[in-house]
Amino acid sequence: MKVQQSISIAQRQQPVNLLDVVQRGKAQSGNIERGISFKDMFSRELANNRKLVFSKHAEQRLFSRGISLSDDMIHRIADAVDQANIKGSRQTLILTDDSALVVSVKNRTVITAFDKNNLREGVVTSIDSAVIL
Repeated sequence: MKVQQSISIAQRQQPVNLLDVVQRGKAQSGNIERGISFKDMFSRELANNRKLVFSKHAEQRLFSRGISLSDDMIHRIADAVDQANIKGSRQTLILTDDSALVVSVKNRTVITAFDKNNLREGVVTSIDSAVIL
């Protein structure tokens, strides 16, 4: 299945090494970028290591239903996945203002997506939690 390919990507993520973060900043500009604090650099690196993966099915649903997700919304969804993980969820429904996503929490993989019209018509199964953004 396509989702299994996404799982292998998620399993390759590694913890953030603070020394690598600092060295990466020095290698890019010769010294740490001016105007960017260590906190901002660290937050950016953490965000990069907790990205969401979209299954092929989810990508098709987003495209066919005309759903677009901004970078800010993707970060909010990633935060929602973190919250669901803390609560022990396995599959969660994340509700936004104009869409809904079913996400595998463990794999950080978006499985499918609904727009408002499709969500009102159907039943969402195989979830154990919901997060409302």
